[in-house]
Parts: sequence; structure tokens; C-alpha cells
Amino acid sequence: MAFSQSVKKSQIPINCHLCDTEKNKWKCIDCELLMCDKCKEGRHLRIKNAQDHRVISIKDIGLHSRELDFTNIKCPDHASQSCCLFCKICDSLVCPTCVSKVHKKHANDLIEISEAYHMEKERLKNGQSKIQLEEKNAVTKKEQLVKRKDAEKAKHSKVIQDILNHGNVLKSAIDKNIKELKDEVDENLKTIFKSIDTDLSIVSKSIKYSNEKNTEVEDLIKSTDVANFFSDVKRLEKSMEVPVLKTQSSYNSIPKFAPGEITQSNVGVLQIEDSSEELSFSFDIIQEYQTELNGISDIIPCVDNSVWINSNLDSCLINALPSDKKLNVVSTFNMRVHGMAKTKSNNFLLSVQGKCRLQQLNITTGNITDTVYNVSPLVSTCIYITSGNKVIVGGNDDELGRAVFVMNEKGDHETVYEHDKHNQPIFTYPLSITSTSNGNIHVVDRVPGTEGRVVVLTTDSDVINSYKGHPEINKVKTFKPNRIVTTPRDNVIMTDVDTCVIHILDSKGNLASWYNTKDIGILYPYCLAFTSSGPLYIGCACGKSSKRTAKEAKIYEVTCSGF
Repeated sequence: MAFSQSVKKSQIPINCHLCDTEKNKWKCIDCELLMCDKCKEGRHLRIKNAQDHRVISIKDIGLHSRELDFTNIKCPDHASQSCCLFCKICDSLVCPTCVSKVHKKHANDLIEISEAYHMEKERLKNGQSKIQLEEKNAVTKKEQLVKRKDAEKAKHSKVIQDILNHGNVLKSAIDKNIKELKDEVDENLKTIFKSIDTDLSIVSKSIKYSNEKNTEVEDLIKSTDVANFFSDVKRLEKSMEVPVLKTQSSYNSIPKFAPGEITQSNVGVLQIEDSSEELSFSFDIIQEYQTELNGISDIIPCVDNSVWINSNLDSCLINALPSDKKLNVVSTFNMRVHGMAKTKSNNFLLSVQGKCRLQQLNITTGNITDTVYNVSPLVSTCIYITSGNKVIVGGNDDELGRAVFVMNEKGDHETVYEHDKHNQPIFTYPLSITSTSNGNIHVVDRVPGTEGRVVVLTTDSDVINSYKGHPEINKVKTFKPNRIVTTPRDNVIMTDVDTCVIHILDSKGNLASWYNTKDIGILYPYCLAFTSSGPLYIGCACGKSSKRTAKEAKIYEVTCSGF
């Protein structure tokens, strides 16, 4: 009954806005007045310029959308002029005076204001999509953290109960030990909750920030205030990037209670056990790009949205601009490169086949020059540049040996990793390098075509770990790691091309998880590269199928969470 009454109320007719007595039959789109027949022909026409207003029947309300007025936007530099065009180069509205004085050479880049409006609106929508994606990732992360917290709480209750049950059968002389163990478990829970709550706070703030930014973008998209639209767009675009969530890659867990002998000195101990309930990792494909290459050895994304692609098999280095599903090639360098890294000046260091000294490619001029970074008498095999601008280079010679060199900006060798503490060679062939925030260096050590491993080094020249794959993953096909990179959350991931698996390690080289890219249709993943905005590029090999006669290696752009 309440619903019926509300319907009747909503259907009460609204009288004419001008006389307030007659039923309205018309609406003026320009002044938004509802009118009866008499006022439409009488009072409304007394309004200035009313003869040019658009008046429609109230039956047609909803069929007419309000048209935007692009003709009355005053030029901020010339008060007497109205803006007539939009300059894509300068990213600004221009009037006839602006065109004649400043934008003469921009004739090919001047477009209609309406076109610019829709272009900017589309950019806002793209930005909004990124915000929504980050929000989705943040919500997923929050759900995972809450689930983990609930699991830890349940586990805590179980362990406490185990301790109490065991305490019930002990003599009163050991009650003190039971209490101490209980307090210790409680303290562990507080520490764990503090860690998780800290990340929950970070994630909640990210969600709040994303919601606020999404609302701002939504309001601007719906805005009809064209005069302020472009200035608002510029202001909003500067703050529209949502920071990548930086939370812990793993969390401590409540220790398991292991009963001991019933004595005064040994009530039981708390055992730390590996948690099998780590936060999940996931990938989603954004775009797929087809190349005309046999394989993708390295990818480096740039700030101008272009990518540099190295194909060792094809002995070429390519700069391309992704567009739809295509890669539009901008320039090509015919050379065989074993490794590449971007410098802080946005040029590239190259490890070129057969050379001891690294080369530098100036991406503006295309010039290639020698650098101060030299691993003679070895030949360079791979490169990595740390956040502190240290250059780490792998070197190899079949007779002289192999090593990893850490160099400063002058090319001085600050640390050389060659032999372990037992004076045995550390490497067989350094193939790829990365490092984590704690200073640990992770090196893919593998002679191409053979089984390999990941060697983890500390700053004091010590080998602290050697990851050789997982017995389940590599039961049939041996572990053949290729390229290794550090994630925004300080995990380390590498490709295992034969199994189509990405192995995920923590900063000390311990396996945290793995992901089979065949689950989303990505075959033979070879190299990895994170973009500054968050997505990950995965470059692939073609595989060994005899049916493959064309060069058809693929590149995938994917979003990933849990890293």
C-alpha cells in the first residue's frame, strides 16, 4: 500500500511556472521553464531572446539532451575574444588572436573545441578506468587481508585451546610455564594484527582516495560548464594517478603449539611453521600484441608510452609504439644485445655480444658510444641498474671464468662476486640480474639451453640462497629461468619458459608462490617488465613447434595483484 501511495504522489501534475494556475504542456530547454499554452505564446516571449529558445512538448522530455555551448568561452589572454579552436601541441584553447600571434606553426594541430572536449573526456574516462582498476585491486587486497586476519584469529583460538588442554593434564608446578606460553601467543597475535592492521589502513586509505578521485572525475565528466572544463581537467590530471599499494609481501603467523614431556622444565614450545595461506597472486590480460620476431629477450617501457624491444634471436633492437593490437615500429637497430637497462637520463646501457665494455644508446640521436663500465677480460652478459644508480654487470669467459661486478658511476669495481667462502666459483653463466630494497642481489645463473638456478647474494659478498625450482613445477621439465625482475612490493619474479610458470620469491630467495601463465592463454613467457603506472609486460618466445614457420612472438600487457 505504501508503494501505491508513493506512485500517486509522484504523478501529481506540476502547474505552469509562469502563471501557476494552468497545467504545463511545454518546457523551454534554455531557461528550463514549464509552461501552459497561454504563457508559451505570451509571457515567455517577453523574456529577452526568447524567440530563439528551444521549446518542446513535455511528452518529449527525456528525448532531448542538453547541447553543450562551445561558442561563448572567453579567451583567458584576450578578454574581448572568444575561443574558437583547441591547440593539441599547447594543450590549450585559443582565440583568433592567439592563432595569429602564437599558434601560426601549429595549424595542423588546431582542432574544433567540441572535438577537443570529447578527446579530453575520453582521456578522463581512461584515467577513471585506471582508478577503478586500482580500487578493484585495493578492495581485493582488503578482502584478502580481512580473510587472513580471521584465519589468524581462528588459528590463535585453536592454539590457545591446545595449550590450555595440555595445561589441564600437567601438575600445578608447571602452571607458570603454561601462562607464559599463553602470553607469548597473545603477544604474537598482537604483533601479527598490528602488521595486518597497518596494511589494512594503507589499503583503506587507497580505497578512499580512489573513491574521491573517481567522484571528482565522474562529476567533471558530467559537467556542462565548458568554460571551466579544460582548466579543471588540467588540475585533475595532475593528481589522478593512484599510487601503487605498498604493503608487505608476507605476514608472520601464530606459532604452532607442540606438546613436550610433562616436566617442570619442559611444558611445550611454540613452533614457527610455513604458512600455506599466503596472499594470492593474479594476472589479467589488458592487451595482446603480435610481433614479427622469433622471440622477445627484453622489454623496457618508456614514459612516452613507447617500448624498446630486444630480440637476441633476431639480432635487433626495436623502438615501437603500441596501438590497439599492433606495435608501430619507430626505429630499428641491427645488433645482437644480451642485456639492456635504462639510465636515469632515459638512455640505454647495452651488453653487446662479444664486448667487455658496455655501450650506451642515446635514444634521441640514435648514437651508440662506449661507456666507463668495463668487465674485461670477461665479456658482458647482462645489466641491472639499482635505485642508487649502481650498475651491476654479469661477465663470462669460458676459460677465464665468470663473475658479477657492482660498479659506481665512474665505472669503479666496488664489489666483485666470483668465488664463495670456500673459494669455489659461484656462477656458471650470469644471465639476468635484479636486486631488492634490502640490498640482496638476485642472479639468474644458467648456461643457455641447460638447467639453472637463482643465486641470492648479500652486500658482504656472501651467497645466502640458491633457488633451483620447485619439485612439483619442475617434476617433468627442469628449471630454466630466463629474466628476473623486482616487483613494486619487493618480491622477485622470474620466467620459466618451458613450464610457462612465473616463480615468485621473497627478497631472500625463498619461494612465495607461482603462477602458470597458460591459465590465461600466455605461452612461453620469457621476459618481464613493469611499467611506471603498474601494468606488467610479458614478452614471449615462439616455442619449438614444427608448425611455427613465421616469426610470431607475442607481447602481453597484463595487470597483476598481490605483488
